Amino acid sequence: MSRNDLADTLCPVSRAIERVGDPWVLMILREMFMGRRRFEDMQRLTGASPHVLSQRLKRLCADGILEKRAYSHRPVRYEYHLTEKGRDLWPVIIMLKSWSDKWLGTQGMVELLHNTCGKRMVPKVTCPECTETLDARQISVDIDPALLAENRARRAKDVQGDGHERNKPFDQNEP
Repeated sequence: MSRNDLADTLCPVSRAIERVGDPWVLMILREMFMGRRRFEDMQRLTGASPHVLSQRLKRLCADGILEKRAYSHRPVRYEYHLTEKGRDLWPVIIMLKSWSDKWLGTQGMVELLHNTCGKRMVPKVTCPECTETLDARQISVDIDPALLAENRARRAKDVQGDGHERNKPFDQNEP
C-alpha cells in the first residue's frame, strides 16, 4: 500500500496516519499542546522551514484540527487554536512522549502535572469498564467484515500484508 492509498482504506489506523502521521504535523501538535499559537514560535521550536510549516498548518486547518484566528489587524497576523477534533489528538502526543521517556531516555525533560491534584502523572491506557491498566497482550481485535474483505482483496493483488482474522488475540511477538 502506498502512502497515497492510506486515505482510501477502511483501516482506521491507516486513515489516521494519512492525516496526522507526518513528523511535522506531530511536532506542530506538540507545540499546540504546549500552548504555542503563533507561526514564528512554532517555526523556531519545530525547526520546520516556513514553507513546510505553512503547508502543514493549512492542511491541519482544512482537516478541522486547527482553527486560524486573527490576533492583529494592522498588520494582519494569525494564531492557531486546536479544535475539539485537534484536542482529541492529545492522547496520541502524550503516549508518544511516554514511549520516548521509557525507551529513548527522555524522562524528566517534560513532566506532566495533573491540574486537579497537582501530582506528576504518567499516562496509562485503561479499560473504561473495569479500569484495569492495559497493554497489547490483553486486547483482542474484532475486525469488521468489510475491512476483512478489503484485506483479502489486497492479498489477492499481491499487496504486502497478511490481513487479520476476526476475534484473533493480538500477539505483539508475531511478525
